Amino acid sequence: MRRALKFLALVVLILLFVALIIAAFLIYWEAETSTYQAHRLARLAGELNWEVKSGPSDDPHFPQSGPYDVRLGYSRLPEMLHNLVIHGFQVQAQARASARMKELVAHGLFVPYHEKTQAGLEIAASGGRPLYRAIFPGRVYKNFEAVPSLVADSLLFIENRELLDPIHSKKNPAIEWDRLGRAILDKIIQVFRPEHGVVGGSTLATQIEKYRHSPNGLTITPEDKLQQVASASVRAYLDGKETMPARKRIVVDYLNTVPLAGAAGFGEANGLGDGLWVWYGLDFDETNRILSSRFVDGDGLIEGARLYKHVLSLIIAQRRPSYYLLAGRKALEELTDSHLRVLAQAGVIPDSLRDAALEIPLRFRDTAPPEEPRNFSAKKAVNAVRMQLASLLGLKRMYDLDRLDLSVQSTLDADLQQKTTDVLRQLKNPEHANAAGLYGPRMLDTEDPSKIVYSFMLSELTPEGAKFRIQADNFDQPLDINKGTKLDLGSTAKLRTLVTYLEIVEALHGKYAALDKKSLLKQEVDPSDMLSRWAIGYLSQSTDKSLATMLDAALERNYSANPDERFFTGGGAHVFHNFKREDDRKFLSVREATLKSVNLVYIRLMRDIVRHYMFHIAGSSARILKDAGDPDREGYLRRFADKEGKQFINRFYLKYKGKTATPDMIGKVFFSSFRHTPRRLAAAYRYIYPESTFGEFEKFMRPYRSVFKRLTPDFLQDLYESYGPGKYSLADQGYIVTVHPLELWLVRYLITHPGAQYADVIQASTDERVAVYHWLFKTKYKNSQDSRIRGLLEIEAFLEIHRSWKRLGYPFDSLVPSLATAIGSSADHPAALAGLMGIILNDGVRVPAVLIEHLHFAAGTPFEAIVERPPVQGERIFSPELAAAVRGVLTDVVATGTASRLARAMVEERAMVEEDGNVEEDSNEILIGGKTGTGDHRYITFSSPGVVKESRAVNRSATFVFFIGDRFFGTMTAFVPGADAANYKFTSALSTQVVKHLLPILKPLTDKAQPLPEQAEQAKRASQKKVVKEALPKAKRKHGNSS
Repeated sequence: MRRALKFLALVVLILLFVALIIAAFLIYWEAETSTYQAHRLARLAGELNWEVKSGPSDDPHFPQSGPYDVRLGYSRLPEMLHNLVIHGFQVQAQARASARMKELVAHGLFVPYHEKTQAGLEIAASGGRPLYRAIFPGRVYKNFEAVPSLVADSLLFIENRELLDPIHSKKNPAIEWDRLGRAILDKIIQVFRPEHGVVGGSTLATQIEKYRHSPNGLTITPEDKLQQVASASVRAYLDGKETMPARKRIVVDYLNTVPLAGAAGFGEANGLGDGLWVWYGLDFDETNRILSSRFVDGDGLIEGARLYKHVLSLIIAQRRPSYYLLAGRKALEELTDSHLRVLAQAGVIPDSLRDAALEIPLRFRDTAPPEEPRNFSAKKAVNAVRMQLASLLGLKRMYDLDRLDLSVQSTLDADLQQKTTDVLRQLKNPEHANAAGLYGPRMLDTEDPSKIVYSFMLSELTPEGAKFRIQADNFDQPLDINKGTKLDLGSTAKLRTLVTYLEIVEALHGKYAALDKKSLLKQEVDPSDMLSRWAIGYLSQSTDKSLATMLDAALERNYSANPDERFFTGGGAHVFHNFKREDDRKFLSVREATLKSVNLVYIRLMRDIVRHYMFHIAGSSARILKDAGDPDREGYLRRFADKEGKQFINRFYLKYKGKTATPDMIGKVFFSSFRHTPRRLAAAYRYIYPESTFGEFEKFMRPYRSVFKRLTPDFLQDLYESYGPGKYSLADQGYIVTVHPLELWLVRYLITHPGAQYADVIQASTDERVAVYHWLFKTKYKNSQDSRIRGLLEIEAFLEIHRSWKRLGYPFDSLVPSLATAIGSSADHPAALAGLMGIILNDGVRVPAVLIEHLHFAAGTPFEAIVERPPVQGERIFSPELAAAVRGVLTDVVATGTASRLARAMVEERAMVEEDGNVEEDSNEILIGGKTGTGDHRYITFSSPGVVKESRAVNRSATFVFFIGDRFFGTMTAFVPGADAANYKFTSALSTQVVKHLLPILKPLTDKAQPLPEQAEQAKRASQKKVVKEALPKAKRKHGNSS
């Protein structure tokens, strides 16, 4: 029995030993060949896929946030898609990962797919023509065969010697067992001997996983390393069991994408190609050509050794790139020399190459990489796309935007964009300017055309919005004239004033049109409110009370163009002049004044608008003045201040809300809200900063010395003392600065209470709200009282006018409270005027301005998403009748007014088939309408009697805002900045002539445009009515014959 047990035990031991040997052999075999891994992982790869389907995906986003995922935008994709949806875009299609892929990622693996070596922002025109491409890295090996064997062999010897072992075709490249074993043994020894160095155990495959997908590109824990190995293993078998192609791809990917720190003037350098250029100034293609050739001795050997040493240094520097390539360059040189000796000893490089390379020092680039020559005028539209795209995606840097894996289709017409830019650039040449007809009355004479900046915008109304087709200029600087400047655009302000006037008429129509004559005559209207009085009178007499008829009648109201009257506005008495003296003694209708751009008519029209708002806005002081004799006015005043004063506080609070990050931002916004004089600046500053020293006040006023030359130290001291704390009441300070006193108070309060909320502001302003209005009843002298009252009423009215203009797209936070705003004193943006023209052309409906219509994120990856802008309904801003009335005036401006050089300038040729079958040519005029404006921005200094002491030019501009047909609208601006403006006398005739010169270029675009759906429907109905009308007489004749 014992023998049997011993024998059985021996058999078991032998079997266990054999099993152990077999297991050890299988483990060894698997480690050498990866046969089992190849079988299982290749099968797994068949389940790892994704599909792009319509609509947004409901799947959770893959939680990867490594440097690669952040740089290409994959980790931020949900946030960017959310921002786009907020701005009116829709996710049309998005990738859906397979269940197996989601399962692997849920278990901690990185998303398994073939990753891109290069990516970056690509922008195309509406037809697909490329406009811009940013590709990173910029210098790469296309395939393994392009890598010089010297470079590949050196890399593999240092980092991954067994990677390209040809014996085992199924080998897993993620693990090199002997290297890993050495690393583990070294780590154990280091526990007992801390000075012992540890050789890295990572293969190239796991290093790629680490610097691409691990947080911050680092391995912190053993779990991180396991994650990298597992992810690299799965990725290696995506194409099947045979891994040699994948292993070669790993070599190429590593060389193309290894991180090599960031350099000034370039940014993050990834890959050997960009690293050679950034750190050493070496040409990548030339370096590879030389290293691929046979250099034996002489100059060829020296040059080859020089290039090879620099390549080798980057292969080594990847271990600590930020140290070796910046502060540790000496250590890098020593380490490179050490590797040269080891590589030669191992036979990877010849001794001659080693010896030559040891004699050559590393030569780092001394300066930042040179930038490519910039043609700002040619790239202006592309930069506009990039800036809007960054805003839409919520990105703060163009650097981050350019590195996204994103292709964008803009709305720009590439061919017309290029042609228009070329034409505008040519206009700097006198010969081309002459050929374009730019010399003549009110244009150019002997002036230098090269100093004129021309900027042109054209948009097209489409179901998706107003698409920008052209954004071009000849200004070779990054500034965008259309949006980046606050320009005095002269009489184009009359267009905004005209719309405001007609909106008031429309509101009065809605208020009174339904009343009978008896009820109309009972309406109480202040004698100063001329617009309400006219509306009541018109409606009580007219038989046709339709809105369209009333708007036409409003355009026929007459005003005097007499320039002799002095107007109290903007805090003082002013006189205004017409452009043409022959208009001075005329009475002109609003329509005629718009056609001829007569200033005094619009000054008086704006006065009527201001007086109307004085009595029709909530919180207006005008109503309380009518009750000045009320014995209970003190209580009334307090109720008024408490209730109505809050409305002004609320307006100003909303103005500064969002700008309260720093007190400096609040001050910057406020000091840009009024027209500067030394007195106004001093009064505002001393109120807002009452504790400021004279030195601080002098520092504040210093930038204005170039504008106001009389700011001597003595004068500054006088201003500092004259407007010190307590010298004037809050109401007086507001009067001096020409801002509402409550705005002045609020700015001071927000600066001294940075965290204040709206409730805090209301509570703190109780006394000030009363004080601002209380002085109206305590002023000693009647004339002074009336002057102050008019000033405050005007400010309040312009707050309401600004609200109206802001609703129509006015770009700035305030208006100059002066009647001169009607003729351009408050400035504007050409782009904002174009937006108003788009509303007018689109029957009073505002649609989004569209520069980007299609975005394609991460094409060919599991992160893929396609985003587009869907058709929009638009926002009704004013009635179609009002829009039609304004369009009628604007077409008259072109037909017979200040833009008449464009009359019948564009004709659409059509072929018509007659009843007999003959084809005849017919032409149809394409209507053009617009408004001209000339701005001569000057700083003028007056003496105390009102005599001009100095008049200094700041800039000169001429603008034409226009529409063409029923689809296109835009602006043309001619602009001369700086002191050179004093040498030019051109008017808006110049800008209209440039538009005329561009029309042949634009004609193909206007000819191929299809009408909007609603326009096509209207045309169809009109055509049907015409057919019916033509058929009726025939029917009558036929009926008569039969009878």
